[in-house]
Order: sequence, then C-alpha cells, then structure tokens
Amino acid sequence: MAQKQELKASWMKGYDVVIGEDIETKKETDFSKLLDTATTKNFEEGEVFMGTIINIGQDYVTVDIGYKQEGLVSVKEFQNYDGSLKIKSGDKIEVYLEKLESHMGNLILSKDKAEILKAWDRISLACESGEPLTGTVIAKVKGGLSVDIGVKAFLPGSQIDIRPTRYLDKYIGKTMEFKVIKFNKKRGNIVLSRRAILAEERGKMRGEILSQIEEGMVVKGIVKNITDYGAFIDLGGIDGLLHITDMSWGRVKHPSNILNIGDEIEVKILKFDTDKERVSLGLKQVQANPWEEARTKYIPGTKVSGEIVSVKDYGVFIELDDGIEGLIHVSEMSWTNKIKNPTKHFNAGERIEAQVLDVDVENKRISLGLKQLQANPWDALVAKFKVGDKVKGKVKSIVDFGVFVDLGEEMDALIHVSDISWTKKNINLGEEFKEGQAVEAMVLAVDKENQKFSLGLKQLEEDPWKKIESRFPVGTVVEAEVVRVTDFGAFVELETGIEGLIHISELSEERVEKPSDVIKKGDKPKAMVISVDKEAKKIALSMKAAAHGGEYKSTEKVKAATLADKFKRDV
Repeated sequence: MAQKQELKASWMKGYDVVIGEDIETKKETDFSKLLDTATTKNFEEGEVFMGTIINIGQDYVTVDIGYKQEGLVSVKEFQNYDGSLKIKSGDKIEVYLEKLESHMGNLILSKDKAEILKAWDRISLACESGEPLTGTVIAKVKGGLSVDIGVKAFLPGSQIDIRPTRYLDKYIGKTMEFKVIKFNKKRGNIVLSRRAILAEERGKMRGEILSQIEEGMVVKGIVKNITDYGAFIDLGGIDGLLHITDMSWGRVKHPSNILNIGDEIEVKILKFDTDKERVSLGLKQVQANPWEEARTKYIPGTKVSGEIVSVKDYGVFIELDDGIEGLIHVSEMSWTNKIKNPTKHFNAGERIEAQVLDVDVENKRISLGLKQLQANPWDALVAKFKVGDKVKGKVKSIVDFGVFVDLGEEMDALIHVSDISWTKKNINLGEEFKEGQAVEAMVLAVDKENQKFSLGLKQLEEDPWKKIESRFPVGTVVEAEVVRVTDFGAFVELETGIEGLIHISELSEERVEKPSDVIKKGDKPKAMVISVDKEAKKIALSMKAAAHGGEYKSTEKVKAATLADKFKRDV
C-alpha cells in the first residue's frame, strides 16, 4: 500500500480518490445509504401519513407515502354524492395505514379513517356537548343515509325526520345540521340524528304557538299523517286533528281523496283544549258554505240534475253541487210504488234528473222527487173508472187482507176481504181464489190522493140484510137448523149466510147450565124472532117465546130488547 501511495501522480494530490475503486461501487454505496435511511422511518399500522396520489384507477387510488411499496385506497372514499371525484393525480392527502402488506404486496390505506382521526376531537366534543355539526348527505345506504361531516357518518332512517320518511333520495345533496348521538373511536363509526335537531326546534315553536293559539284563528299547517277518520296537521310544534267531517261541505269518502302528506293548507281552529293541548281543526270552515245560497238556488218545483253518490234501501242521494246533496226517497220514485229496492234500479256515478220538493237549510236537507217528472197514471184512472162501474180482470196476487186484480192498467185494484161476501165470515182466500182466475167486480173507489183503487164482489148483489126486518119481523116463529153450539147459546141458519142466536137464557123455561145439554148441532127447534139489528147484522131468537105461542107481550118485548143488547156483547 505504501508502494502504491508512493506511486501517486502529483496531479492526484488533494483529491479524495481511492485507488482501485470504480464508479459502480460508488453508486451502490450511495443507494445503500438511501435505503437504510428509508427503512429507519417508522411505518406502523394505525398511524396517519402524508402521501401523494400517483394514479387513479377504476376501483382504487394509488398513493405513495414514501414506503418501499405504494398503498391502495378505495376510489369510493373520494366520490361526491353525484359520483364525481374530488381529487386528481399529484394531490397531497393524509391517509391511515390499515395494513402494511396485502396479498397483492400493497399497503392498505384509508383516507376516511385518517380524516376521522383528525376530526375525532371535534366530533367527540360535539357528541358530549350536544352541539350540532353541519354535513352534506352524499349517498343512500342500507338503513339510512351517508353524510359527509368532514368524515363519513351514518344517518339512520329513523333519525332523518320526526315522522317516518319513505323517499330518502330527496335528501341527497342537501346540507343540514345534525347531532352526534353515538360514536365508536376504535371502529371509526359515527351515528347522526337530524330528528333531535328538529325535535328541539319543534319544542321551542310549540311553546310559542301554545301561547298564541286561539279558537277561531285561521292558520297554516302541513299535512303530517292521514287516517281513515281524518288527518293530523303540523302547525309548527303542535299537531291538530282535522276530522273527516270538517274537511269539506260535501261528502268525503276518504281523507286521502282530497289531501296528501306534505300539503300546506289553511285551517281554522275550531276547539283548543289548553289542559290536554288538543287542537281540533276545520278546513271547510275557511271555505264558503254552499248551503247559504241553497234556499234561493233550489226552489221547490224546480228541475235539477246531479250525480248519484249513494244508493240506500230507503232512497238515493244526489250530489247537486259541491257540499249539496238531495235525497230521492223510495216513495217519490214511482207513482205506482213498483220500486221497492232502489239498489236494484240505480247505481252510484249515474246522472239523474229530479224535482225539488222541499229545502231545509237548517238541517241541510233537500227532498227530491223522481215521479214528479213523469205523468201521473192516477189521473188517467180517475178519468176512466167511475164508482159503480162493473169491471172484469184477472187475479194477480192473493194476500192476507184481500185479492189484487189486474185490469190492464199501471196500477192493480184491490178487493178487500171485507168486500167479498155479505154473509160469509172467516173467508179462506186461498180456497176461494187462484192466480189468473177471471173475476168480475164493482168499482168502489179511485182515490188519487191516497192512491187506492178499490173493487168489491159482494156489491154486485143486494145486501141480504138490507130488508131483513121485512123477512123476519120481531114476533115471527121460525123453524131453523142449529149450525153450532157455544157456551152462551146456539146459532141457527135462517137463510143462506143469515144466522140468528138463541141465547142460553132463551133455550128453556128451566135454568140451563150448559146449552149442549138441551140442544145439539143439526136440531131444528122452533124459535121466535125477538130482536133484529141490521146494522150489526145480528138476530136474536127465543125458544121460550115460541113455546108460549100467541101474541108476544109488550113486557116480553122490553125484556127481549134487554136480552138483545146482552146478545150483542156476547157475540
């Protein structure tokens, strides 16, 4: 070595040159020193490092933090709410080192977690103090929304608003205030609430509204909820109930037909219970009442038209105007009363014409008539049929009280059971008549007012009781057959359909305890006529008087008259 030093040329003196050392050796030495310097930097998982974006791919962003390998960050961590990116190559960013080496040999980095660590003190303070944070909704995620408050936080669906919210897309892109209600530093989770902010604001407004609210006021509100019986209106801090009956002057099938959630409406305070803090609202009360003009608009006798809104067994409701309905009662539908069940003849939604019969503004009722727009068939009947006319027809139907006869007119005529025979009693109509049977009868009445068309059969013959006194004068002794025996006497047939009564006291001179002991059905005793009452159609007879024979004494006549009165009561 000494020999070599001695061989140094004089021009080399003063230069730091090692003999025999080449340039490549020098380069390797410098790189080793640089590598040693890099490895001495502390790259530990869980720490935050400054890095440079060197590439933006479809799924990942490549970041150089000065380590021997680059790191990857999910591209989703850099997206705005509309999907655009808020970075470019060359940007300096802080990242959180999650893993030193993945299965691909890269670092696993997170921009979000770095921001969370950076903002953690601020978020922790906001959670403890209840101070709100401002954030922007950036995306809809499972169960709620993702909000950017400097870091990504979760806003559950139940914490978006005071009332349930279905359509979350409308919040995306909106900047609002939130409260931090839960956080986990270890996991990096932050849970927000907008509902808590709204509840506080609502509480402040509630106190102001309660101090100002008065019955009769007209206020604005937002439709908060709709039920079958009405709608709840948010007046700003307090809810009021708008009942279905106070929504419209007209018929409301369901509140959803006229209101939608979120609608802003004007309502009137109908009632305010300060103790229970309950508010009853009215919507129709801020609108003109159509009934105020009903008296002058719907005059009895005028013709109107409208839509059928409801069909009942007793009639049909017609909507004449908004909030104005009229009723056509079943009795006003047809002159002949052939419409028994309106549901078989009318349908909701049909338009119909009618005539106004009566208007009751106080009770909000309008009576309408349908038959009044049609010709009254009773006018034709009155003109065609006169009392006493003989007519022919066919039995149409048999009822308990008589027989309806078809005369070829719109209305059927009735033969009442009392007008079938002068003498027959307890007539069995089913045995006497058959449907379709031809009959001849006399017109007894054509009553237009009461709509009664009456016929009679017995009127075709003379009333046998009309001249009964001439055929059976008092004192006449007859021999007649006993047709039935009762506890109070025996009935005998004087003529066909004409019966007389022999009272128990007139059966014998001796005291009779039981009529059947002295007389039986089929016997033909002699008896004297002692009383005739053609109005009541009753004849009293006496076997005792017939047994005496000769002249019927006046004293006996008086006695007989007394007995006749008793017979009337017994019979």
